[in-house]
Amino acid sequence: MAKKDLVSIGSKSFEDLRKVNKHGAEYWSAREIQALLGYSQWRRFEDAIKRALTSCKQSGNTPDNHFADAGKMVDLGSGSVREVPDYNLSRFACYLIAQNGDPRKPEIANAQKYFAIQARRQEISDAIAADVERLELRKQAAEEFKALSGAAKDAGVQDRMFGVFHDAGYKGMYGGLGRDAIKQHKKIPEKDNLMDRMDTTELAANQFRMTQTRDKLARERVKDQRSAIKAHETVGKEVRDAIKRIGGTPPEKLPPAEHIKLVEKRVKSASPKLELDKKDAKGLIGSTEEE
Repeated sequence: MAKKDLVSIGSKSFEDLRKVNKHGAEYWSAREIQALLGYSQWRRFEDAIKRALTSCKQSGNTPDNHFADAGKMVDLGSGSVREVPDYNLSRFACYLIAQNGDPRKPEIANAQKYFAIQARRQEISDAIAADVERLELRKQAAEEFKALSGAAKDAGVQDRMFGVFHDAGYKGMYGGLGRDAIKQHKKIPEKDNLMDRMDTTELAANQFRMTQTRDKLARERVKDQRSAIKAHETVGKEVRDAIKRIGGTPPEKLPPAEHIKLVEKRVKSASPKLELDKKDAKGLIGSTEEE
């Protein structure tokens, strides 16, 4: 996600509203990002800030490093000014506010995604990031498999023919090889689920095959078993041809990836903690020490 993908206020994005204090520490004005996060009332936004303060404490961090009281003078329009409450917020504080905001607001949902990705980019290695991507694709592929099975049933495929239906898609995409033949070709143990041994590229291609088949069955209002099986094989062939046209590797020639359970175990052991290192936790205070 690019740095300007968070919903903007006019032409201003979250990164555009970033300020830097005399210590060189970045911060954001709560008043300025309030509308960005979908809050029209300061009172409700301050409730989210207070919940974020509590989360900051519970995570073992010092709130003062991330939430600094900062009154703000506003023009009342009659030549007089009045001080209103405001906070100077570190990036970590903004992240916590988004996590503690109202998820029903599209702006908050978008912000949660934005900060989650930013946080993980900072806290995990490229290798683990690739593992996370593969895990997510495997999860999505499993859900899509279930959805496609439901669509096949609606299209007239009988339970005893589900294996044939799903094999048709594989055969179209893998040059005539069904699920078991693919496993034999790649020397994948019989007990392993085929998708558990697919890498990110292969999973994405298969997910695309399944979503496109599901859409085709619905769009063409397929209502008989034979046509449903044929449709799945046709979509598989189309995906294969697309891979070939762009110069990609035929899926049957992709080597098997390590088992997804090993990937899951590695990601769990490397999951980032919410508590920050001292250097990263300086927040709004900055540092006068040499680093």
